[in-house]
This record gives sequence, C-alpha cells and structure tokens, in this order.
Amino acid sequence: MERLPLILHEDDDLLVIDKPAGWNTHAPDPYTGEGVYEWLRHREPRWAGLAILHRLDKVTSGILVFGKSARANRSLAAQFEQHRVRKRYCFLTAQAGPSGARIERAQIGRRGDRYAITTGGGGLQAETKFRPGSAAGRWFTVEAEPLTGRTHQIRVQAAAAGFPVLGDALYGGAPHARVCLHATELAFEHPGSGAAVVFRSEPDFELSPRAAIRRAILDPAATEAHRWAHGEADGEPGWFVDRIGDWLLSQSEGPLDEVRMNRLGVWLREFGGAGAMHKRLSRQVRRLAPEQAAAQPVLGRAPDGAFTARENGLVFEFDFGAGYSVGLFFDQRDNRRRLLANYVGAGFPPPLSTDRPARVLNLFAYTCGFSVCAAQAGAQTLSLDLSRNYLDWGRRNFAHNGLDAAAHEFVFGDAFDWLRRFQRKGRQFDVVILDPPTFSTAKRGGRFRAETDYGDLVRAAARVLAPGGVLLACTNAATVSPPVFCGAVESGLHEAGRRIAARHYVPQPPDFPVSPGQPPHLKTLWLAVEQGVNTGARARA
Repeated sequence: MERLPLILHEDDDLLVIDKPAGWNTHAPDPYTGEGVYEWLRHREPRWAGLAILHRLDKVTSGILVFGKSARANRSLAAQFEQHRVRKRYCFLTAQAGPSGARIERAQIGRRGDRYAITTGGGGLQAETKFRPGSAAGRWFTVEAEPLTGRTHQIRVQAAAAGFPVLGDALYGGAPHARVCLHATELAFEHPGSGAAVVFRSEPDFELSPRAAIRRAILDPAATEAHRWAHGEADGEPGWFVDRIGDWLLSQSEGPLDEVRMNRLGVWLREFGGAGAMHKRLSRQVRRLAPEQAAAQPVLGRAPDGAFTARENGLVFEFDFGAGYSVGLFFDQRDNRRRLLANYVGAGFPPPLSTDRPARVLNLFAYTCGFSVCAAQAGAQTLSLDLSRNYLDWGRRNFAHNGLDAAAHEFVFGDAFDWLRRFQRKGRQFDVVILDPPTFSTAKRGGRFRAETDYGDLVRAAARVLAPGGVLLACTNAATVSPPVFCGAVESGLHEAGRRIAARHYVPQPPDFPVSPGQPPHLKTLWLAVEQGVNTGARARA
C-alpha cells in the first residue's frame, strides 16, 4: 500500500495529517486545484466521508484532523465549540518576541481581505497566549496558544503586539519565502476510547511551500517520476523541471543561466541523483527531428539509453532521446492511479467492473500508460495511436510490469476512423479514454484541434461506449477554460443521445500548482454515462 508522508495517524474515527504550507484546507474554486480535504476524500474509498472539523489557513502548516465517523464528528465538534481542544502553534518573527508568557485579548473583525483589531464593537472576542520560544538563528521563535478560534487570530494579535509572523506580508511581517507559522500540537479526548490523545509536528520553515507539498503527497518508494518545479507557479517563470528516476529533466525556451544551473545542482544533491538533462522548449518542437528535440546532459552523467522509473508503484520506460516527450505525461499521474485503484472519487461509481474484465478503449494512447494501469487492475485494453513506435513502447511498458501484451490489443491508426469501424462492428467498451493532443494531423489529411473538434470526438466516442460506461475526457488546450471544456464534452454526449448519471471534475494535481499568471492547462472530466438524454446537464466538482 502506498504510504502518503502527510498522514500522521489514522484509525476508525480519525485521520490526522501534517498539512504543508501553501495548500488550502478546502478548495475555494473547483477548477484551480483541490484543497487537501478534497484531495484526500477523492483519493481513497475509506476517506470518502471525511468531515472538516477545523481549518488551517492556506499559508499555515501543521496538525489538521478530519473526522471519519459520525461519533468522531459529534465529539470533536463539541470539543472545539467548548474550547476543550488544546491547540499550540509556533512561529518565527524578525522582532523580539514577548519577554514572558502573556495573553492578548481583543475584538477582531474583517477589513477587506484581512482582519484587524476593532474598537467599539463590530468584531469577535479573541484571546491568544504567547510565550517566548527557543532560539532560531537570526530570527526569534514565539509559541502561541489560541484560547478562542477566530480567523487569522494569531497573525493579527502577534502583529498588534509588535512581533508579526515572519513572511506574513498581510500583517507587516518581514519578507520570507513563506509565512512561518506552524500548528505544532493538537490535544483532545479521543471520540472512541475517551483517552487523552496528543499529536505533534515539528516545523521546517526553510522548506519552500511547493517542495513541502510534493514531499507530503508523494511516496518515494512508489513514485519517483513527477513534476519538481512548475514554472511561474513555483516562482520559476518559463522553467519546468521533472524528476525521473535518478535524473532531473529541465525544460525552458532558452539555455540555463548560472543561477538555475546551481539550483539544479542543489536539487540533484537533495535526492542523490545521477545527473540533469536540459531540453529547449520550442513551439515548433513537433517539426524537429528527435535528435534536435532531445534533452542534453548539463550536470552529472546522462543515462545510457532508455531507462525505467516508478509511478504509482508501476514501472514505465523513459528515453531522453525520444524527442517531444520522454515517455509519460506526469500531470496525468492521479488519473492513471484512479484506474489502477478503480476509484475515481467520492460518490462516483467504480469505472472497472469487478464481475468480469472491463473493456477499456484508450485513444491517443501514446506509450499506453492508462492501458497499463487498467490492465494491472484486471481490464482488457485496446490501445490506439497514430505512431507504431509509441505502441511498441507501450508493449514494453506492459512487459516491464509483468503484463502479457499479447493478451491486449494495440491498434495503429486514426481515432475517428477506428471509432467508425468499431461502431459498424458493434463493438462497445466499458471505459473510453480521450486524452488527445491539442493538435494532430493524420497521414491521410485528417486534422484534430481540441479547441474546435473536441465535441465531435465525444460524439464519436459515445457511440461505442456501453450503457453504464465511463468516459474519461481530458485536454491540455490552454485556450479552453474548464467550464467551456466541460460544456463541450457534455453537449457532445447530449447530441449523441446519452444521459450523464454521474460527474467528477478533476483539476491539476497539487504538484502542478496554478497561479494567476499560469492558469490550469489540464482539464479532466470523468462521466458515468447511460442511454437516453438529460437536458441542461452541467459539470460540477
């Protein structure tokens, strides 16, 4: 079983995690990324009923507890309301903290996008006990125990007392890479046993929030191929870095400067890698010969040809000399895991039948990553692609995982052409996967453009999707917004005479963060589809 590093404790009643900074407890927008709550409840069936009992600010790291049972929800809700839960925090500040223990009392109210101490009413009473902590280099450490539970309470009262939290620009803190506030301890009465329980976590204020999120969600024993730095959203505009086994793959439009070369070296030492490669990004990359588009070594040694690395516990083949892509698109890791685990999300039916092998059609299969996951889960797969080389690569991925490729189908050709053939022959599939390139051209002149042709693709796929089947529709077309994409997919099904029984929209995974200057590129919609039409359908998270 995959071990998620952020999990501190789990039993029949509780799930306790160490939340990294930079991750919302609850998603403010279903399209820009899941909060840790949504990510967890849509990840494991046993977490589908998780309940939020308290929250941490997005910028705050540390102990967070969710309820897994009705008795836990009742008990902990009462304990929080009656202030019987002991919460302790620590933070760094650039100013001298309190000389001794002191309690700050004030009324706090909202003022635009921040909170402030109010006078003459209009706020809620807040009380926080502060005490000096241990030395922390050039910073001062302060311990805080909120005696009430108001939003931004510690941050507002620390600033008012003259020692604002380091990195908390909203409340006058000195500049830092993150807001240095951490929930170190949570103590309460266990809702099942009645015993006193205490959960603790130590902060790492030097670790960047994005690195902390990746470290929290990835089991290094199961996944060693993933995004390491994601452009502007990671504070690195135009630069993208992946870890793939023992190597880092750097990608940008221009050559690496000294600063980024040094950063690659630091990251390489961090996980004990063998080398780093760099690839120049180009809008014309598909027109380049593989050797022109291939990554070149910049640090350490290059791999000796193709090599393998793990994702979700499975083994996949990679090749830095392959040109446009090296073998797997990492933003689809969680969608591949959904097939592998046969669990899409809370309230969505399992995509693969358990009474017989499910029939899975993987269009635009590339190196057959989705097919490998479905086959590992017991499905019968058909992988279709315009490249014979990629299909051969896919067969090797089957072999790397001990799967008999001869027991599955690999078909070369155009997706629309083969969908018409399947329809004429009466072939139907329990799962149809649509993950097309943004633009492609078939040898016989057929063209596909995601912005204009996705609805046609959905209509064609719907005609071979069995009643009660599942459609997985994805696009990375940057110019198509999530609502527009969902509308196009649902309209295509409606026009094909199909009814949507269940929906689950999936934003980009947490290691592909979204920023105002870098909107989500990947849009994913899982749909359980029946015969007949329901009008006015719209996707919801």
